[in-house]
Order: sequence, then C-alpha cells, then structure tokens
Amino acid sequence: MRSLRVGLRSVLPFLVGVPLFWLLNGQLPEYFEYGLMVALIDVILAVSLNVVNGFTGQFSLGHAGFMAVGAYTAAKITLAFRGVAFLGLSAALSDQVVFLLALVAGMITAALVGIVVGMPSLRLRGDYLAIVTLGFNEIIRVIIENTPFLGQATGLSGLPRRTNLVWVGAGAIATVVMARRLLGSTHGRALLAIREDEVAAEAMGVDTTGYKVRAFVIASAFAGLAGGLLVHLIQLCTPKSFTFIKSIEVVVMVVLGGMGSITGSVVAALGLRGAVEALREAQQYRMVMYSILLIILMLTRPTGIFGTRELWDWLPKFQLPGRRRADEGQHP
Repeated sequence: MRSLRVGLRSVLPFLVGVPLFWLLNGQLPEYFEYGLMVALIDVILAVSLNVVNGFTGQFSLGHAGFMAVGAYTAAKITLAFRGVAFLGLSAALSDQVVFLLALVAGMITAALVGIVVGMPSLRLRGDYLAIVTLGFNEIIRVIIENTPFLGQATGLSGLPRRTNLVWVGAGAIATVVMARRLLGSTHGRALLAIREDEVAAEAMGVDTTGYKVRAFVIASAFAGLAGGLLVHLIQLCTPKSFTFIKSIEVVVMVVLGGMGSITGSVVAALGLRGAVEALREAQQYRMVMYSILLIILMLTRPTGIFGTRELWDWLPKFQLPGRRRADEGQHP
C-alpha cells in the first residue's frame, strides 16, 4: 500500500499538470506563452542544480555546459531526422516521437559527460570544485566554437519548432517530482548528511564521492533536457546561449529561492524571469533595477526566500484521527 501511495503521488502531478498545459497550449497571448515556456525551462535548470548545490552542499558553476551538451545532441538528431515518418504514424506524430528521442538522447549524453567531469572533480570541495566546473563550462564552449560539425561560433540554425507548453510543462513537472522523490529517499538523506558535515558522513560509512557523483549526473541529465527544450524553442543552437553567465543566472535562482528548497527554486525561477520581462520597458536601466532587486532580496532574506523549507511545510496538515481506544470512547 505504501508503494502504491508513493506511486500515485508521483503520477498525480502529471495527470493534473499535463492536461492543464495541453489546454493552455496555443490559447495564451504569444508573448506571454513564450515567456512562460522560458520560465519553465528556468525551473528545470534551477531545480536540477539544487540537487547539487542545495541537497549536497557543493558549488557547481558549469550547469550551462551540460545544457550545451544536451542541446547540441538533441539539435543534431532532430535535424538529421527532419521529415522522416515512421511506419504507421503520421508526419506530425513522427516529429513528436523524434523530438522525444532527441531529448532522451540529450539527457543521456549530458549524464555521461557528467560522469566524466564529476568523478575526478567531486573529490574536491568548495571553491576548488567551483573553479573546475567553471573551467569545464568554458572548455565545452570553446570546443563547440572550433568544431565545424557543430556549426562553430555561428551554431546550428533552422531548427524545427518542436518545443511547446506541453513539453516544457511536462519537463518541469518531471524535474520537481524527481527532486522530491530523491529528497525523500535514502539517497537524499545521504546527500543531506554530506551537506551538513561531509567529514562526519564519511566517518559514518557514507560513500561521499559516490553519492556526490550520482547527484551530479542526475543534475547534468536534466540540464541537458533544459538545453534541448530551449534550442527547439528559439530554433537556434549557438554557444552564446551557454556561457558561464547562464550558469551564474541559474546559481542566483537557487540561492535566492533557498539552498535545498525545491519550491524555493521554482518560485525564484518564475519570479526572476517575470521580473526580467516586467522591467523590459526600462530598456538600458533594466539590468540595473534587476540587480538592485536581487540585492534587496538577499539583504532581507540571506537564507533565500524559503531557506531549506518547502511550501507545504507551512500548509496545515490534515490527518484522519486514529481509532479511539475503548476507554476513550466511554462517557463519564
């Protein structure tokens, strides 16, 4: 029964959220729908990075590099199979199947690169890890800019518009469900132990490097998913979209929402993207006002909006009363 309840809690967000996004797809104003899709991609990035920076207490600055790996993998696949129709499927449905396979391939490739980067670098701690991941981000960008197969500095253009509100909504739900399930598992408790005191966790027999690598690989895979969704939204895959500035933006979302808070990352990603769009009319002063807003928020909430807590921690908990004992049911 317990496994059934856990399974239902994992499936229920999809049963509610995906039909809702399907109903909203194409019904919203074009500008608002585009901004919402970008914000949901930011949610995928922030929640996935929170697995490393928040749950595990590490400090990665290379999330955009894994985005690039997933984005270019997905882009090459969709370009290679453009116009291909599978037997028994319509052209439109075949395109969606190809896109799904491209996103999965992007996640797998990003995860494999995460293993290659994570195994040696996650033996380091603190600032050293941040420098290594930042260096990886720049290595990926430079490799792309000097590889003709990947379009070099101009990138890959003419990508089909495959990303819609249903795809990004399902991706965001999957990322949140993944983070929630991971946090409630034995792996999640091991990650929290590493965050609180890595030396003590290692002394208690926790394979700290192994758990950190697993968290890093999971975060890398979902960063690859976000990259694939982004480039098929803007229909352009260029290394300029994956600079270390993008990594810094995602780190800001995680820190602002609260290190270790899933709902904090969601709220911060949606709020920051909304603030950027709301301040667009300010033109050249937009980023100045955006920076001032961030400074004020961090001064007033240094632990982030939610800290390490979740939104449901403040909600009232309704529990069915247990069966009364015989003596409690008797009236005096």
